[in-house]
Amino acid sequence: MPNKREISTDKAPSAIGPYSQAIAFGPLVFTSGQIPIDPATGKIVTEDIQAQTKQCLENVKAVLEAAGAGLEHVVKTTVFVKDMNDFEKINQVYAEYFLAPAPARSLVEVARLPRDVGVEIEVIAAPGHGDGHGHHSGGCGCGGQG
Repeated sequence: MPNKREISTDKAPSAIGPYSQAIAFGPLVFTSGQIPIDPATGKIVTEDIQAQTKQCLENVKAVLEAAGAGLEHVVKTTVFVKDMNDFEKINQVYAEYFLAPAPARSLVEVARLPRDVGVEIEVIAAPGHGDGHGHHSGGCGCGGQG
């Protein structure tokens, strides 16, 4: 059975509760939701939704890098938004980070997010499955078909 391993980096905001920045389990990495906190200052970047989205994705990227992964390994994202009217603005920034084939995604409007930010993003990545195009050397039990 694969081991569960905590992922932590000072290049993303520290957890603000009893949880890990991410957990690696087998060939997968599960990040906690990242909000738009600048890890250098500990402050919310701005109220602008595009700047918030960018900071969320930079934080996700930093956590993935600490796990030995990158955005190209992301297979699923969940985006939580406070206002569905921000959908297009969020998509404009999101598209700069995820190239085709883009990961599967859910986008959910919620009543409130931590620290009253406008967006929070969590991802699942599969760095154990190679280059993000279905090519890898095996070793995870999938027979090289991941």
